[in-house]
Formats: sequence, C-alpha cells, structure tokens
Amino acid sequence: MWRWLFLITLCIATRLWAAEVPGQIAVASAHPLATQAGIEILRAGGNAFDAAVAVSATIAVVEPAGSGMGGGGFWLLRHAGNTGAVVIDGRERAPLAATEDMYLDELGEAMPRASLDGPLSAAIPGQPAALVHIAERYGRLPLGQSLAPAIRAAREGFAVGPRYRRLAGMRVQALRASPAAAEIFLVDGDVPPLGHIVRQPDLAATLGAIAKQGRAGFYAGVVAQRMVEGVRAAGGIWTQGDLNEYTVVEREPIVGEYRGLRVTTVPPPSSGGVALLTMLNILAGYDLQSVGLTERRHLIVEAMRRAYRDRALYLGDPDFVGVPVQRLIHPFYADGLRAGIRTDRATPSSMLPGIEAPAGGSDTTHLSILDAEGNAVSATLSINYPFGSAFVPPGTGVLLNDEMDDFSIKPGVPNAYGLVGKQANAIAPGKRPLSSMTPTIVDSDKGVAIVGTPGGSRIITMVLHAVLGYAEGKDAARMVALPRYHHQFLPDAIQFEPNALNKDEQLGLGELGHDLKPINRAYGDMHVVVWDKRAHHVEAASDPRGEGEAMVSDVVPQKSVQGKVVNELVELVGRKVVTSGRLSAVSRFER
Repeated sequence: MWRWLFLITLCIATRLWAAEVPGQIAVASAHPLATQAGIEILRAGGNAFDAAVAVSATIAVVEPAGSGMGGGGFWLLRHAGNTGAVVIDGRERAPLAATEDMYLDELGEAMPRASLDGPLSAAIPGQPAALVHIAERYGRLPLGQSLAPAIRAAREGFAVGPRYRRLAGMRVQALRASPAAAEIFLVDGDVPPLGHIVRQPDLAATLGAIAKQGRAGFYAGVVAQRMVEGVRAAGGIWTQGDLNEYTVVEREPIVGEYRGLRVTTVPPPSSGGVALLTMLNILAGYDLQSVGLTERRHLIVEAMRRAYRDRALYLGDPDFVGVPVQRLIHPFYADGLRAGIRTDRATPSSMLPGIEAPAGGSDTTHLSILDAEGNAVSATLSINYPFGSAFVPPGTGVLLNDEMDDFSIKPGVPNAYGLVGKQANAIAPGKRPLSSMTPTIVDSDKGVAIVGTPGGSRIITMVLHAVLGYAEGKDAARMVALPRYHHQFLPDAIQFEPNALNKDEQLGLGELGHDLKPINRAYGDMHVVVWDKRAHHVEAASDPRGEGEAMVSDVVPQKSVQGKVVNELVELVGRKVVTSGRLSAVSRFER
C-alpha cells in the first residue's frame, strides 16, 4: 500500500511541479485584522475558500460600518487551473411581508429615511448562510476553525480609527435610536474617541453558535428568536418564516473579453458585472491609448452613461423578472450603443430613452484572496449605508442591513446613492434587491488579477478603471491608486475625486457639454491581488485611501522549489485520502 501511495504522490508531484502554481499566498482586505485572519487560515492548511470565510467573518466584526453578519454579498470563487468558477449569491432577501409601496405615504410619496433607518429597512441577511455554504462545499477546514479569528476579534475588540469616527458621526442619530447598537458602537451616546476598544461579546456568542451549529446557529434557535423579537418590537416585519426560507443561490458567472483580457464577474441580482462588461464592450471599439486624455475621459464617461441607463431600465432579481443578460453583454449590442456616441459632444442623459426621473455613498467592503495552489476569491460584502440600518436586535450583537433601500422604492425616485430604477427592481416578498457589487477576476496571457472595491453606486466604475489599468500593464499598487471619476446616468454629471481631472481636462470636458461635480474627498477602498505568471511573482495592494492591509507570504519556510512543491502535494494527497467526501465539492468547478 505504501509503495502505491508513494508512486501516486510522486506522479502527482511531478505533474503539478511543472504546472503553474503561485507558490505564495496573498490576502488584501479593508482591515489588518481581517487580512491577518486570512493569512492565519491559509498557513493552517486552509484553501482560499476557507480564508474567504475567515476574512468575511472578521471584517464583519472589525469594520461594522461596511459589512456584517446582518448583511450579505457576492463571493466569486475560482478553482485553481481556471477549471471553472461559481458565484455564491448571499444577497439579502425582502421579508415575506414586504410590499411594493411599503415606504410610500398616503399620497404615494416616498417617506424620508423609512428605507434607511431602523429594522423596517432591513432585508433578511445572507452572509451567515453563505459562509456556512462556502465552508461546507468548498473549504477544507472545519467551519469553527475558520470562524475562530472573528470570534477572537469580537471578544478582544478592535481600536477605533479615523474612518470609523467619520462614518459613525454620519449615523450617530440612527445609532442612538437603537439602545443595543448605541451600547456597542457609541460611548455615552457619542462617537468614540480614537483608540477606543470596541468589544462585541454578544456577536462573539452568535458567531460561536454558527461555528457549532452551522446555519441553524443563526437562522434558528435562540439567535433567530432574539432577532425576530427585537425587529418586531421596534416596528419591523420579520418572521421566523423569513429566516427559515432564506437560501443561498449558486450562480454562473458572466464572462467577457476586452483586448486580450478574459473578465469573469458577477451576474444579476448584481448589476455590476453586466454594467462592467457593457462598458468594456463599448470601449473595445476605441484605441484609448492613441487619443488625448480629455477625449479618453469623454469616451469612458459616455460608456458609463449608457451602462447605467441600462442598469436602471432592465436589471433586477433574475428569479423574479426576466433580465436580458446575454443581449446586454453581447458585443453587437455594444456596437449599437457606441454608434450613438459623438466624440465632439456629450450626450445629455435626457436624450437617452427609457427613464424619466428627477436627479437625486460610500460603504460596503471587499476582499481578494489567492492561495498557493491558485484558487482565487473576489468577494464584495455589504450592509448598504454606513452602519446599515443602525439597529441591533438585543442580545445578538448583529447589526442589521438597510438593503431594502437598494430596491426601487418608487420608479424614478433615487436611493441613498442617487440611483434610479424601474419595475424590474421593485420590492416583492422574498426578492433580492439590485446591487452594484462587482467582484471580478481578470485573466490575461501574463497572469491573473483579483479585483474589487466598496463604494455604493461608484463601485462599477472603479472596477472599470482598475481593469483598464491592468490592460495597460499597471501593477497592483498602481491599480488601487488610480484617480477616479464616475457617471451614473442620473444625476447627469461627472463626479470626480480631488486631482482626478486636471484643470485642462475639466475645461475640455466642460466644452464638450459635460457637467462636472467635484467631490471634496477621495472615495473607494479597492483591494487587489495580482499573480504575474511570467515573472513568477505574486503581489497584493490595498487602497491608500483606506485603512486596509495587503499581505503576500510563503506557505512554508523556503526550501528548494521542488522540495517545497512535493511537501505541499504530499499534504494535499493526505487530505484527499482522509476527506474524500470533499472531492465532489471541488469537482463542481470542473464544468
């Protein structure tokens, strides 16, 4: 038996030694503690999918303004060797008692902040179910081991930084309205001072219940009972039936091409992937490198305008409405959109048919992971507005989302990020709201880039800038630092961060008919991992605008390359012999 095991190991080692593997691990996320959690799990023998569970859960603890166990998101998982990818849709769902007009008054007008503050604004969370699903179907380690760093962070606490203070200041009134939230996230009803340690023992207990019981630790039992009771006592409409019926959905990614790049991204109910591929298809018809900077900016803005118009008109939850994804991402459709672009004049949004609306953020989180075998994860998570609904059901530590605001509350009425929509994104019981999250993996003949960012309605255009930068040969550090500008159809204006457009560009764009709206601070928090296969090099970068951390590490102490690979493969063979039940999960990628 040992002879056969040795021969099998040697064959596998010889075959995979010659194959392309990174040989290093990399994690980039919005907080150092979350990045360190991912590295810890990878060094303990976990794969990128185990690390995604650890980072997602830990960031839910240490970055409560951006994501949480009371929220949801999209995890784009890609197996080593590019044998296939899957999107784990852990997006929140509307409660079963939700109605299309639940945020309108007797006159049919939207009630101020009704879809933003308090438990009535909260959809049913998907992140706990998604993390259990990923661990059980794609991970190697026990769920409890992957959740251990998050439980530790919740018990021991984290230090308040400048970003926390700024966002808590935006939401202090809403946080004060929830006694449980105020006790956790404020100090005597005010924003905590820098360095204050935020400890969350109730959240540690909830994470512990998930670690021990899996899905039932959150969606049933004591935690579920406390959530439902707390929500209903404060005016919400959740029931135990809502929690029982929540399901994770596995979706096929959508894939496009841009000048030799293969772009894999997320389908609806995220609008991000469709809009990203639409913009890239339009821009593929231009040689952006051969035109002046002002014309380049103009063409990119016009592509943004048309993609966001389609977002408002066509996109919604595909389980409820027909979404013409393949038509929208087809190059021929982009040819038609491009034909309407003038190089010498901006197209007023009012001239594009389909939406009639008045003109009317910054949160969410992202993580990018690569393991030593080449498994990759790009995941964007959210509770929507900073600190979500600002409501915590007593005794749970779970900060609930306000994702109901991502629905179209009323056709033509902008949400918190100024986005408008029509019937495709109207509220319905059990429906998932449309999202802008755009986790993406880009392949080229030179390597792989794992890309994504938070940023509300601006997420998609930030990812566009990064993909265009990668196409031009920029490394991870330059991709995350690129200056950003944005157009989302309505309001009809180019939004841009400081120094993104110089004075000549602003003047030139104004002469073309664009309205410009400077933003007084930088936005976004991009995290990128790049595996350069030609240089046999892995790099990672976190946005200089944020407080995150990117780490690249060897899995084991440096030995000869051959010895290093053989040792890892012997360990892998051992795991497969012991845990052969996991092999079916791996094979799901081999479509």
